[in-house]
Amino acid sequence: MTISKEDNPALLLIDIQKGFEDIEYWGGERNNPSAEMNMEALLKLWRTNNLPVFHIKHCSTNPNSPLTKGKPGNDFMDFNIPLNNEPIIEKDVNSAFIGTNLKEQLQDKSINTLVIVGLTTDHCISTTTRMAGNLGFTTYLVEDAVATFNKIGTKGQNYSAQLIHDTAIASLKDEFATIITTNSILKM
Repeated sequence: MTISKEDNPALLLIDIQKGFEDIEYWGGERNNPSAEMNMEALLKLWRTNNLPVFHIKHCSTNPNSPLTKGKPGNDFMDFNIPLNNEPIIEKDVNSAFIGTNLKEQLQDKSINTLVIVGLTTDHCISTTTRMAGNLGFTTYLVEDAVATFNKIGTKGQNYSAQLIHDTAIASLKDEFATIITTNSILKM
């Protein structure tokens, strides 16, 4: 499968917020240090080609979270500041489709193809990707333009960020999304 400009694919930039720069808060280890560089390259490509861009912002209801609305961590990372014509979708759950009008905005613009990047692989990326696939969108997940953090299991075991990332991607592959890389899109 290839992504074509004629398909008018939308780039969903999910939770690319300053609060995720606090690696210690999220577990102490993060995978894919190149994720933001790849996200930025894709954002530039979409803007250059006048393709639709949607910024998804997590507004945590947990007052201790760096992503709580009003805290500096809720702000978009500097490379990801929305332009005036780029919608911002605010959410307070993992899915960008729950409690928002994202689906309606996509349908109003006759967008059927989604390319998903952002943070974090096993939470909001996974949940939004699953719902996009279930809602019938042709969905692409850019595996090197997403990242996550390590997790502590129920018995205290520490699962590495890379393991969490890899298993989340494997769970989404082919059933909910086509998994691709930044380079493969830049070549298309």
